[in-house]
This record gives sequence, C-alpha cells and structure tokens, in this order.
Amino acid sequence: MTGEKIKIGIFGGSGYGGSELLRILLFHPHVEIVFVTANEHAGKAVGEVHRNLSGLTDLHFISGAEQLERAQDLACVFLALPHGQAMEIVPRLPNTLKVIDLSGDFRLRDKSVFEEHYDRAHTAMEAQAEFVYGLTETNREAIKQARLIANPGCFATATLLGLAPLVAGKLITGRVIVDAKTGSSGSGAKAAANTHHPQRSNSFYAYKPFTHQHLPEIEQELSAVGDWTSELIFMTHSLPVARGIFSSIYLEMKTALAEEEIRELFREFYRDAFFVRLVKGSPDINWVKTTNFCDLGFAVRRRELVVFSAIDNLVKGAAGQAVQNMNLMFGLDEKLGLMLAGSNP
Repeated sequence: MTGEKIKIGIFGGSGYGGSELLRILLFHPHVEIVFVTANEHAGKAVGEVHRNLSGLTDLHFISGAEQLERAQDLACVFLALPHGQAMEIVPRLPNTLKVIDLSGDFRLRDKSVFEEHYDRAHTAMEAQAEFVYGLTETNREAIKQARLIANPGCFATATLLGLAPLVAGKLITGRVIVDAKTGSSGSGAKAAANTHHPQRSNSFYAYKPFTHQHLPEIEQELSAVGDWTSELIFMTHSLPVARGIFSSIYLEMKTALAEEEIRELFREFYRDAFFVRLVKGSPDINWVKTTNFCDLGFAVRRRELVVFSAIDNLVKGAAGQAVQNMNLMFGLDEKLGLMLAGSNP
C-alpha cells in the first residue's frame, strides 16, 4: 500500500450490515467511502437514517441503479444486499474490481444445493467459481490473493471457528450437534412477524430445524479444513436479545483429552489469529458485542467435549469480518479499523 486511500463503495447501506460497515469504515485510516447506496433512502443523509452516525459523516445515500458505472473508479465494493441481488450485480462490475459480498449468493459451490437452501435460481455460477470463501482465520493466504470474496454467514463463522482445529486434528468421531442461538438483528432491519420486538423480547424458540441455509456452508468448509466425515445436526434458535450469537457444539473425541490439551490445540491452530480469544469456561455474548472477536471456551468429560463459541453477528459475523478480509486483500494489517473494544456492562 502507498499513502493513497482505498476508494470503496457500499451497495446496500440502509440495513444493519451496511450500518456496521459504515461505522467501521468511516474511521478506517486507509479507506475513503466514495458512495453508499440505499434506494428507499436515496437523498437522505446517512446520519438521518443511522442516528448513531449523526454528525460523523456528510455522506448521503444514493440510488444503486446508476452507480455501476462509477464502480470503475473504485478499488473495492462491499455488497450488503439481500440474498439474490449480488448475483445480478457482480457480472456487471469491472473485472479488475475487488468485491466482498456479505450475502449468501456466492458461498456455496454447488448450484443445486444453493437453490435448495435459498429457494431461488442461481444466475451467476460462472462468477461463483472465482469467489474465495472469506473465513479469515482458516483461509488467510487465499484471501490475500483473492479478487472476489464470499463473506461467511454469521452462524457459519461461529460454528466453523469452534470446529476447525478439531477437524484439522482428526479428533472427532461420530455425530456433531450444534445448538446455535442468535439475536434479532440477524433477521435484518425490517420488522417481521417473528422478529418484531414485542414478539421477540420475551420469547425463545427454534427455527429452520435441519434446514438452515448455513448448514451446507458449514459442511462445505469443514471438508476444506480436513477430513470431515461426521454427521452434523445443526439447530438454530431465536434469542431475546438484539446482538450476538452463542453456539454450543457437542461432540465425541477419538481419545480422551484434558481441557488444557484442548486449549493448547486451539491456541496453536489460532496462533496468528488476533480476533480469536480462548476463555475459561463459557464465553458471554456481552464480551463480544460491537467487536470483531470470537470467544471460545470448553467443557470436557473424558471423550466428551463441548466447545462454546460467541460472536457479534453483525461484526465478526458480517461487517467486521468483511473489513478484515479487505485489509488482507490490500496488503494491510488485518486488525486495521477493527480494534473495537466491547462495553462493560
């Protein structure tokens, strides 16, 4: 990198993912945000829509339709759009432009699996072949060389970071059960019948049992990490909180290991991973809210192991990881712009 700033554009800035991209990138020392789109808010000031950013930027939202031509003057674009929209945009972008897609459009390499789990046709599988999966801690070297990044799903991030060292070490035998819970912001900024605050705030329930779209993504990437042959049962639940994912991952190991041996395995696997923290006992989503950290903890009983994983679904599970990947793609320290401390309480 020279002293020049990276000129970026954000397609889809009105939702929670776009809001978090703005919150992080407005203060990134090597980034200049050229434009941010939001069709329904075109013409409005960013601070008018995202009140937490009021007084921090003069940017106004613009319509996305006319910005594709302007993209040729950029170095990188972030696509923070609903599923199905990125696949329409990516083939129309300049083939020299770096792209980071936060949706699920380009995560899955199998067209039929994508169409089954996202309930839509995939119209850009040729482009998908160029995408690199953007789980920074397991795919760092490939990300450094990539032009196109498929940012992982939030549940997938929490689960993969909890399982990757064990799969790579060939320590798992039998079935793996993932019990994952998420805050309401994972459902997006627009209220729906099952995510509206009066419904969610005092409630707890499971959803998409056996069918969540992050399940095939997790299995695909575990196979890339090592010899993944286990059955995966993946269950997702709605937490009565706004932010955070907490996953309890239950498995049996081939041989009995003490907790400190497990901890050392994870410590070695993530020796270069600043944003993975190993904690004693259980993590707490309060410790990772508004940060790019993933906290991992363990409970062991002979061959039985539970890995606990906690992330902020909007940061490490979305925008923060996207910025982490951008840093690597441009040869920067991956921590730049992401030294975000949580709050206490």
